[in-house]
Amino acid sequence: MARDGLSVSGVTIHREHPFADPPASRDALRQFRGRLPSPVTVVATGKGHARTGLTVSSLLVVLGEEGHVVMMLDPDSDLGTTLEAGTRLTVSVLGPDDTYVAEAFAGLAPAPGGLFRLGRWTQTEWGPVLTGATWLGATVSEVRPLGWAAEVVARVDTVELMRPEAVVRQRGRYLTVEEHGRLR
Repeated sequence: MARDGLSVSGVTIHREHPFADPPASRDALRQFRGRLPSPVTVVATGKGHARTGLTVSSLLVVLGEEGHVVMMLDPDSDLGTTLEAGTRLTVSVLGPDDTYVAEAFAGLAPAPGGLFRLGRWTQTEWGPVLTGATWLGATVSEVRPLGWAAEVVARVDTVELMRPEAVVRQRGRYLTVEEHGRLR
């Protein structure tokens, strides 16, 4: 038996993720955020070879005379460098069968041939939408730095309600929210 794990035929299996920060150096605020269930969406824009997208969980829908969506993006991501006032974008809500799409658009899984070869995508006037997903189309009104992120505020122009199931992420795991709001 190895000191920090199980040793089988000279291979050690560790109980902890081998690339995780040691407990003493982990950011408490990041750990707090990880305990909050977050929606799993793909925010996308563009058409043809100019399409770009990113998995976004830091997202808030604001109701009002004009609805808005507020999201926090990595400002250095392909999507983050593309968005500016007037840009149209889509937000596709991912379902239980879309977790690989989420991982790929987050840059955590390979996407042979490109991101938009994963799943089926429909081009709209706001950008690409994951076919069959609930989605909204919006127009960016403001982008500003906030903390280490870019805060993107967009006016909601259209909403298409499709499948009722959605996926949330909590502490590194995907959970499905069923039609009646139950987690599984």
